[in-house]
Parts: sequence; structure tokens; C-alpha cells
Amino acid sequence: MKAFNHVNAKSLAEVQTALADGKTNLIAGGTDLLGTLKDNILPTYPSTVINLKTVPGLDYIKEEGGMLKIGATTRLADIAADSKVKDKYTALSQAASRVATPHVRDMGTLGGNIAQLHRCWYFRKPENRFECIRKGGKTCFAMTGDNRYHSIFGADNGCIAVHPSDTAPALIALNAKVVTNKRTIEAEKFFEVKKPGNTVLAADEVIKEIQIPMPPAGAKSAFIKFAFRKSIDFPIVNCAVMVGGDSPRICLNAVAPKPYRALKAEAAIKGKTIDEKTAEAAGAAAIADASSFPAAAQFKKQIAKTMVKRALLATV
Repeated sequence: MKAFNHVNAKSLAEVQTALADGKTNLIAGGTDLLGTLKDNILPTYPSTVINLKTVPGLDYIKEEGGMLKIGATTRLADIAADSKVKDKYTALSQAASRVATPHVRDMGTLGGNIAQLHRCWYFRKPENRFECIRKGGKTCFAMTGDNRYHSIFGADNGCIAVHPSDTAPALIALNAKVVTNKRTIEAEKFFEVKKPGNTVLAADEVIKEIQIPMPPAGAKSAFIKFAFRKSIDFPIVNCAVMVGGDSPRICLNAVAPKPYRALKAEAAIKGKTIDEKTAEAAGAAAIADASSFPAAAQFKKQIAKTMVKRALLATV
């Protein structure tokens, strides 16, 4: 790992100023950043890493003004264990509890989990071995290489790497918003395929808070994940749903470069009772627009279909 300056920030204003030079990275839990730096996967290395956890007032879970508010540096373990989140925002509690391992959840934060980089092995190859399209190159090496875990919903900006977050689909299903030092963004619109990032955040923009409106009366939510291992692993496919209000919300992840809102699946169950038949129909609708490429990843269609069905049935 190369040398860099480490700064314990005291305020968001200090963080914003530091980020403006374009050579500074943020660290909170560090579960994504430290691996990125250790393996030297990016074309450029930060001159400074600024610690967000030393900024006061960013670690909390509270209900206020008809919504749940969670600070950006709140640990995933605390979210998973919080009784308010478990009872009313179940999908988020379940998602947070399925991230990685207990040790990672004790370190990782909600802000970091939704802002993390993707896991494509060409992108992540140590010593920046592949100058892929997400690093300023002209090639997505997964297009003709090993793409068994890549997008089944096509490319975004030339890239077929999938988004790896477990909490992201839960936040989208729960109709959350992300509050930064500059604006408030709907969770569904927070994600974007960039070089190299996965969010719409500007260079000097920092996540402050996640806001989730109180679910409608009678609404229920659930999250389910398929991975090859019960612990440590990133999802092959995951899914979060919220049903019981006027409009159901269903979001898949790890199937596309951004979390995938399954609008056809939502339409398939709107106004209907959730049962085996309607859940099966929603699963089929969720993959209606899936691509026949890559051939090696076609198995993910059946998993996605099943994840939608099981998540919906988990709310009954």
C-alpha cells in the first residue's frame, strides 16, 4: 500500500473542502476502501484519506417528522439490531444483517454500503492490471471474458459489472432518500455508472443522512439474498419488496449495473392479494426484460425470479 496523509475531520465543511482537490478519498468503516488501496486497483492513488467517523452527529437512528433518519456513519450492525428498524422497516434490517460477516457489519456503515465500488474481477485485479472502461479505458473486459456473475439486464455506459450492495435495494423498496451536504436524492436515482464510482455524488459531495418515510398502514417489507456462502459473500442476486400500500415496490440487485426496480413485477401484483400464484407471476414479470447475454449468467434469471417470489411470500 502506498503512503497517504490521514486526516480526522471535525466537520462536514472540512470534509467538503478537502474533497474539492480531487485527490482525497473518504473513509468511514473502511471495509471497501482499504482493500481498494491495498490492491492498488485504480489508476490514481489518493494523496489524502479523510476520516468521516470523527465528524460529530453522523451516527444515529431516530424517528422524527414521520420518517426514520439514519446517519451516514451508522454501523450496519446497529441498524440490523435496532428494534424500530426491525418492526417497521423490516427489509432494511434484514438486508443489513446479511451484509458480509459480523466483524464487517461492526465496521461497515450504511453510507459506505450504498457508495461502494463494484466487484468485477477485471476492475478489481490488483495493480490496475486491466484498464477497463470504468477506469478511463475503452474496453469492458467482461464482455468477452468471464462474465458468469455479470448483468442480465444489459450494459450501462458500456459496463456490465453489477452493483453489489445489500442495503441499496431495501432502501429503494422502502422509498428512501439520501441527504447529502448539497441536496436530497431519491434512493432510486442515487446510483449511476461512472468512472469509477457508482453514485451521482459530485467530487465534493458527502452523504449525511438516509431518510425513510413511515410505511403506509398495513404495509410489510422483506429482503432476501442468494449467495454461494451464508457469510462473507456478496450477492449473486438479492431482492427487497414492500407491499400493502397503494403501490408495491420491488427492487433487485446484483443483476444490473445499478439496482433494478422491477416495475413490471410491481404492476403484476398491484391491487392483488399476495399468494403463491401472484408471487410467481411477479417473479416472471421481473425478468421479462432480461437479456440473453451473457450466456454464462443466464442462471441468474431463475434465481432473480425465485428471489422476487420468495421475498413477496415472506410478507404474508
